[in-house]
Amino acid sequence: MSLARTESRFWGRFALFAECLLTGVWVAVAALPLVTYPAALAAGARHLGRHLAHEPGGWREFAADFRSAVRGGWIVGLAGWAAVAAVWFDLRAVRAGLPGGAFVGAVGVFALVGAAAALFRAAALWRPSTSWRPLLARAGRHTVLDPAGSFLIVGGLAVVVCSAWFSAPLAVPVLGAVVAAAVAVEERHRHR
Repeated sequence: MSLARTESRFWGRFALFAECLLTGVWVAVAALPLVTYPAALAAGARHLGRHLAHEPGGWREFAADFRSAVRGGWIVGLAGWAAVAAVWFDLRAVRAGLPGGAFVGAVGVFALVGAAAALFRAAALWRPSTSWRPLLARAGRHTVLDPAGSFLIVGGLAVVVCSAWFSAPLAVPVLGAVVAAAVAVEERHRHR
């Protein structure tokens, strides 16, 4: 193997890593209104997909995708926060010592983690002409039928949480790596 080929492979991988970090920053900024996080994830996934396909794309294309995804995505974001609130109340029931509370709390946390994996998978599948409802149903099926891929996404989310615990600013660029993982998982699922 020639030195030039090794260097180009290295730089290509480094460029992808840098693009993931940049995408994490863009996703975090676009998700600041709190209900726009599904649209931000979808725009980030589209951006990384363009990068992997060697198509031109930058902030303007990301912003256009974000505007398109936020039309129905804000409802998904609102539903996500409602799910988080429901699990929080379940966990409060566990702490209060209600009968069966531990089981309900465990099921709630498990369902919330599964919903997060499905959301990342839906973001990786999103296209401008796609409605969120059928997209989430498809992503939910993929989440259940491809547990290995879903576990990879959940592992990536655990890395984001650990990064935030260690140093909050680290969680922002790492988020882009989780979006890239979702894109890779869905691409892997498509080729199976």
